[in-house]
Amino acid sequence: VQLQASGGGTVQAGGSLRLSCVASGGTFSRYTVAWFRQAPGKEREFVATISYSRATDYADSVKGRSTISRDNAKNTVYLQMNNLKPEDTAVYYCAADRTLIVSSRRNSEAYDYWGQGTLVTVSS
Repeated sequence: VQLQASGGGTVQAGGSLRLSCVASGGTFSRYTVAWFRQAPGKEREFVATISYSRATDYADSVKGRSTISRDNAKNTVYLQMNNLKPEDTAVYYCAADRTLIVSSRRNSEAYDYWGQGTLVTVSS
């Protein structure tokens, strides 16, 4: 499956963005999809994930400010991010996997397919 992430941009602190991850080439509805992010000089970190059954999980850093959702008819997963903070500045990547087990859903190494990343910059 191929993934295309989009929706990044530059916003002021307190603003909102909606990231999109469009998939092609696979049975998208069967995949667990996640968002990870990597800030300059830092390791890639988990942001949120949604399973094929629409179970969701969020990193504590974004919980309450972000919502992950999916539209299988459009082969798309969304990450709505509100009340953005400067520390949310990073390149955001979407990732997908079909055979992921629940205990691995926050582990980037468990995902086989990755999009190219979209840059989110939050100014103070």
